[in-house]
Amino acid sequence: MTDDTEPNSNGPKSVDAVLTALGDHEYLADDGLATAIFLSLTLGRPLFLEGEAGVGKTEVAKVLSRWTGGRLVRLQCYEGIDSAQAVYEWDYARQLLHLRTAEATGAAVEGQAAKLEAELYDPRFLIRRPLLDALSQTDGPPPVLLIDEIDRADDEFEAFLLEALSDYSITIPEMGTVRAEKPPVVVLTSNRTRDVHDALKRRCLYHWVEHPDFDREVEIVKLRAPGVGDTLARQVAAAAEAMRGFGLYKPPGVAESIDWALSLAALGRDQIDDASVAATLGTVLKYREDQQRVSEKGIADMVRTAVLGADR
Repeated sequence: MTDDTEPNSNGPKSVDAVLTALGDHEYLADDGLATAIFLSLTLGRPLFLEGEAGVGKTEVAKVLSRWTGGRLVRLQCYEGIDSAQAVYEWDYARQLLHLRTAEATGAAVEGQAAKLEAELYDPRFLIRRPLLDALSQTDGPPPVLLIDEIDRADDEFEAFLLEALSDYSITIPEMGTVRAEKPPVVVLTSNRTRDVHDALKRRCLYHWVEHPDFDREVEIVKLRAPGVGDTLARQVAAAAEAMRGFGLYKPPGVAESIDWALSLAALGRDQIDDASVAATLGTVLKYREDQQRVSEKGIADMVRTAVLGADR
């Protein structure tokens, strides 16, 4: 890694340095995404990435972790998630065992109740969940905190998250406030299954991640599936691009294009044809209704479109 691409306390030196560093770690970003990453690292602001599933949002955090050397801490959001799952909880089983041990050894004697109670909230009984884990690190590069699919959480969790990210601190009533010595690099992702509140978005730098254009998708497929030839990579990218225009329930993302190319190559194909597409459609389209729609539109026609499109 060159000095220009080495992240430091003030962030990378330029957008081009970000593009180079991401490419060195097998992520081909466009100028818009590279600019958003550059500003996020330079200004120390969370980065909010929104877009359809499979366009590479989560991969951004993984690449940033490899590039900066910071440990990746992932908080996977889901319906009903609360602060206990995201921040911390006490290990009640170990606390109870500690009490019983104190009773058995005679440590739990009269006048020692306050001391024994204080021992129950010793850090060794604390289970650190992703948010607290990311804010507690003191050694090495700042961790990369990935808050994945925030759109799956509810309004209350959003409000809590906004407060936690405002000053990178969390209060544990029994222990006090934990404040990050080095704020983590924060990446939030959303598939936009619902709108995330403006207050959280205003706290972040926002970027909508598009499907890559044809040429970039070809390069991504060739980079992530090195055994796939140029012809097959171009045909797969053209076919995926065509299917995104079919009005599918779940259009194929880049991840599906890579899987599809690898599957076709594993079957010994160096270009697509009607039979191989029909046999491997499940690697690129994950809903039966989408497969039926593509079949109704005509696999042969789509193959011809892909072959012609690959010649551009």
